[in-house]
Amino acid sequence: MTVRLRADVSTTDTGEGMVVLDERAGRYWQLNQTGALVLRLLLDGVAPHQIARVLAERHAVRIERAAADVTTFLAQLRTAGLVTDHPRGRS
Repeated sequence: MTVRLRADVSTTDTGEGMVVLDERAGRYWQLNQTGALVLRLLLDGVAPHQIARVLAERHAVRIERAAADVTTFLAQLRTAGLVTDHPRGRS
């Protein structure tokens, strides 16, 4: 499964991370650098467990903690309706 932004969701990089705008709802989220990295990797098709490895190495945290954080973040993106899931290999 890959993750994509909904058609009416846009992002803008900032000096501190990224802003995600839900144009339909008129809401936005400001992500810190770590959140922006996780979202970029998800959108690039990197699996959550691989992202957790990246975070664990960068921030010297246990892989279990990083994995839980990635899972929670992805769930929040889904709950907010910012992303949709697509089978791998499909446009």
